[in-house]
Amino acid sequence: MGPTRISTLVVAALAAAAVTWLLISGIYYERLPPLPWLPVVTLAGLAVLEAYAAINTRSRIDRRPGRDPVNPLMVARFVVLAKASALVGAIFAGGYAGLTGWLFIQPTRAAADDRPAAIAGLLASTALVAAALWLERACRVPERADDEHEPDDWESDPGHR
Repeated sequence: MGPTRISTLVVAALAAAAVTWLLISGIYYERLPPLPWLPVVTLAGLAVLEAYAAINTRSRIDRRPGRDPVNPLMVARFVVLAKASALVGAIFAGGYAGLTGWLFIQPTRAAADDRPAAIAGLLASTALVAAALWLERACRVPERADDEHEPDDWESDPGHR
């Protein structure tokens, strides 16, 4: 499994923005309920939790004093969480970007009232993408120069080849 590609996230965000723009432009916006704040709070909370996990995991992988060793299975789970969160955050960021762009060209009162929630959603989802990429990077095993000179079990036991 390789690191998350930024190009994948950009394509997902652009596709979500285009789909959102097309969907929202085809309806009568004033008839919709106000844009909710709960998704914004949820995305921001996930961003904070993943940023904390990145800080904690990096210090445990680096074996800083006072920290317990890291469980490799937990790190693998964090990597999967980070990859999924980055993609979901990019999709939400694209959706909120499309919605925000559409709201700024609409002269209606309903559109003006929903702009703060849309902007906050865009910021929260972008923060989630950043935190997820940070967590993914924090889970990398650091390169150590002394690892190159130590033979591994496979090389030291020629009978298993």
